[in-house]
Order: sequence, then structure tokens, then C-alpha cells
Amino acid sequence: MKKELIKNGIKVSLILLFAIVCTYYIYNKFENNRNIDYSSESLDVIYHEKTGDRIDITKITPVTDSVGLSSNAHNITIKNNLTIGVKYLIKIEDNNDFIKEDECGESAIPKEDIRISIKINKGANKIYNLSDLEDGIILDNDIAALDKAYIIIRTWINKDSKLTTGSNMHYHGLIKVIEQDASKINK
Repeated sequence: MKKELIKNGIKVSLILLFAIVCTYYIYNKFENNRNIDYSSESLDVIYHEKTGDRIDITKITPVTDSVGLSSNAHNITIKNNLTIGVKYLIKIEDNNDFIKEDECGESAIPKEDIRISIKINKGANKIYNLSDLEDGIILDNDIAALDKAYIIIRTWINKDSKLTTGSNMHYHGLIKVIEQDASKINK
């Protein structure tokens, strides 16, 4: 009886260990598939959302900034691999390939109706109209040696927009993180 109990205990332990290991590998596989990694000599960029670097607004619902700040976020981690600081830009640009593929150039949301916010680490949200960004640059920043920056970007339709709620207009954009080569800094 005692031998049977020990045998069953070992079997249950092995099954639990197998289940834990399988769960860990499955979780990591899905997590790695969701991250779209871009690496350069200096920076690693990880987009944590399933959509990667894409911004898509397909539903016209004008909202206030406070509601927009609670909308879906695009989370990005930027890691500096160097022992010196690095300057970088974050830029929002049209996803021209997808616009061509979707044949939606005629139904694009005007950039003056799109609001965008960016938050760095635990800082305050900065809010802009997409049309006010010079060359689409939402952030011009530097990252200290071997440091990480956590970026949250959100987009929504301005509450003062004249667009009809529920219309078929939409916006397709890309979030680009661009290292400024000649601008490595001593930090």
C-alpha cells in the first residue's frame, strides 16, 4: 500500500512537472510571436502588441482626450545596448503599402482629426494632433547607456471632428523608431 502511494505521488509529480514545462514553452512561443523585434548596433526595439508597429483606426468615434487616453495602447520597449547614450526619434508615418493594398486612399481620415498621445516611462502624457507633427516626429529623445525606455502611444479621433460616427473612413499608420547615427551622446 505504501509503495503504491509513493508510486502514484511520483506519477502525479511528473505529470505536473510536464504540464508546467509545456505551459512555459507555449507561453513563450506566443509571447515571442507577438513581439516584432528590430535591432541595430545600438538599439533593440520591441513592439508588444499583436499589431506590431501598425496603427489602424477603423472606427470613427470622436472622443474627448480623457477617453482617448484610456483607449488601446501601443507599448514599445527601447533598449540601449551601448555604454554611451544614443539619440533616437519616434515618428508616425502613413502605411503606404497597406493603403495601396486596401485601396483606401480616398477614405483616409484627415490628420487634423487624429489625436495622438505619447508617454515615456512613468512621465505625463503629451497629446498632439497628428497634423501638427513636423515630419510625423512625435519624440526626439536620447537614452542613457545600457538603459531602457518604455513608451506608450495611443490614437483616437478628436471630439471636435466633423466626421460622421460610424463612417467607413480610416487611417493606417506606422510607428517608426529611428536611431540618429551621428548623434551618439556621452551619458
